[in-house]
Amino acid sequence: MPLTRRRFLQGAAPLGLSTLVPSCGGVDIGPSLLEPEPGSGESRFMHGVASGDPLADAVILWTRVTPPETEEEREQSEGMDVEWRVALDADMAEIVVGGIETTDSSRDFTVKVDVIGLEPGTTYYFDFGVRGLRSVVGRTRTLPAEGASRARIAVTSCANYPAGYFNVYRIIAERTDVDLVVHVGDYLYEFPNGSLGDGTAIGRLPSPDHEALSLEDYRTRHAQYKADPDLQELHRQHPFIAVWDDHEVADNAYRSGADNHQSDSEGDWEARKESATRAYFEWMPIRAFSPGDMQRVYRAFKFGDLFDLIMLDTRLAGRDALISGNCDVEGIQDATRTLLGSEQEEWLLSELRASSARGARWHLVGQQVMFGQLSDLARGCVTEPDQWDGYAPSRARLFSALRDEALDNVVILTGDAHSSWAFDLAEQPFDPVRYDGATGAGSLAVEFVAPGVSSPGDGAAVDELLATHPHLKFAETTRRGYVLLDLTPERIQAEWYFVRTVDERDTVEELGAAFEVRAGENRLERIS
Repeated sequence: MPLTRRRFLQGAAPLGLSTLVPSCGGVDIGPSLLEPEPGSGESRFMHGVASGDPLADAVILWTRVTPPETEEEREQSEGMDVEWRVALDADMAEIVVGGIETTDSSRDFTVKVDVIGLEPGTTYYFDFGVRGLRSVVGRTRTLPAEGASRARIAVTSCANYPAGYFNVYRIIAERTDVDLVVHVGDYLYEFPNGSLGDGTAIGRLPSPDHEALSLEDYRTRHAQYKADPDLQELHRQHPFIAVWDDHEVADNAYRSGADNHQSDSEGDWEARKESATRAYFEWMPIRAFSPGDMQRVYRAFKFGDLFDLIMLDTRLAGRDALISGNCDVEGIQDATRTLLGSEQEEWLLSELRASSARGARWHLVGQQVMFGQLSDLARGCVTEPDQWDGYAPSRARLFSALRDEALDNVVILTGDAHSSWAFDLAEQPFDPVRYDGATGAGSLAVEFVAPGVSSPGDGAAVDELLATHPHLKFAETTRRGYVLLDLTPERIQAEWYFVRTVDERDTVEELGAAFEVRAGENRLERIS
């Protein structure tokens, strides 16, 4: 049923969040500590503001100061002081903390502040200032320290600039009932125009219009995405927890290379990877694991007693290269090949155990590639070796831990596929003795796969898959959208929302499907 803006606001359940921040770009709000200069805040903060990686007492705030265009003026802007402020109200009258951060060309004039000492479960507003010119006001929220009876998370992935408008982002930005946006990868694409979408007709050519290879290329691509008004508004309204997939660097990336990287013509892989990850950390509201570490993005978050969110890196941290062919049985079953790497795999199991031990009701795992089995490995071949199917021993080790240690209430959140899927996760889903598709007996966890924001699906027919894959409960391969999770101690409800179009700006969405998993049951049920 199509939803108008009025209808889904009327249906939104209050979660204790305050109202969205009014749009008031580039205005001078309150006094500044810095020397004034003529101009407008919009011209100095062309990439908006963002927040991310919230904790119970801290949050990352981000912006970029747009430098002057001439080289001489840019040199004069080196060491630019930027004021930041955090308040309890959108008018920025009740300031609770603030300070000054210095930026320069070495970090592409981005500003990132880890604000600590905040109150748990509290909505805050923030802005930045340069010499009297102020950014727009952003809104963020810390995580609860304990308790928490409800939460809503918007899960997104795969936003390709030339493939269409980011209507999905605008719709999520306008929702009043979202606590977090979890982005599971492909925040941007390294491709030139025409490789996965042609933006000529709608004026969305990628910049630079060639494959991103250098630090300057990746910075320019991030700047273009952050200038998009719909993405900018989403960052302004809701805190992000994000992790990269492959296209933030190169298609089908792994630890030591990528299918879309040719060293003879595109240079050294390690140099390219370092450039891409450096730009990612500069331009995203993400907290580094340790100062200067721009390689590790796997990390975990605690949302009171309701859930823990464990974010993985299935691309750069430990993934080995793809198998040599779809029917490379020896490669598929090679236990020395890993998707996560031994260090991250041990960390994941440790986090799941700790989450269960501390009494968190749900254990969410945000990651990139499909976990559920599309191929019956007993037949010796896989259709998607890039997914967990191509790294069967890695998946088997996780299944064994879930089974042997009774780690219930695990929910995997996935992107990458440009399509929508819902799975019961069973060790042997094609074996009726080990898994019953009618009752869900044998399922150890569940998986929700979010569609692309604008990246096109392959449109593959799914009727045969649904008929032959008893653990597959829902599949849709053509429409763009997002997944909304509604979490309570009793159940998680997942709703797939699809946009009407990405060929023009439009905010009509349609509810496509809804499933729930009840606490302790580890299986999906479709609901109306």
